[in-house]
Amino acid sequence: MKREEKDVIIGEIAELLNKYPNVYIADTSALPVSKINDLRRLCFNKDVKMLVAKNKLIRKAMEKNNADAYEGMFEALKGTSALLFSEVGNSPAKLIKDFRKKGDRPILKGAYIDTAVFLGDNQLETLANIKSKNELIGEIIGLLQSPAKNVISGLKSSGGKLAGILKTLSERPA
Repeated sequence: MKREEKDVIIGEIAELLNKYPNVYIADTSALPVSKINDLRRLCFNKDVKMLVAKNKLIRKAMEKNNADAYEGMFEALKGTSALLFSEVGNSPAKLIKDFRKKGDRPILKGAYIDTAVFLGDNQLETLANIKSKNELIGEIIGLLQSPAKNVISGLKSSGGKLAGILKTLSERPA
C-alpha cells in the first residue's frame, strides 16, 4: 500500500472519529465472508458504520484526532480489528450481542463511549445495558412530570369532591 493510500485511510478514520462520539473495536477474524457480509448488513440496518483497517492506521488516526482521549484503546489494537461507529452508545454492543446468538464472533476488544474507555469482551453486557442519552432524558422528564401530574389530578378530584359536599350541604334543610 502506498503512502498516499494510507494517508487517505487515516483521514477517513479520523473523520469518522470526529463525526461519531462512540467507537467500538471488534475482532472479526475467523468469520467467513458470508458472516461478515451479514454483519455489515446488520450494521447498515442499525445505523452503525463498520470499517476494517490495519491497526497501525487506526492508531495513527486516533493519535491524529485526540491521542490522549483514545490512549486506553491502543492496547485493543491487536489482531484483526473492525471499527464500529455509532451515534448511540449502546447500539454496537446490542448489535454484537444479537449477532453472537448465532456464533461466538465478533469479539469485543474495546469501546470508546463519550470519553470513557471499556476494554475486553467481558464489558459487552455492561455496554449493551447502558442507556442512551435520549432514554435517560425521557426517564428524567417522566420522573419530573410525575409529581406535577399527581398534584393536578389530586386537585381535580378534590375539587369535584369539595363541590359535591358543598352542594349536598346547601341542599340539606337547615
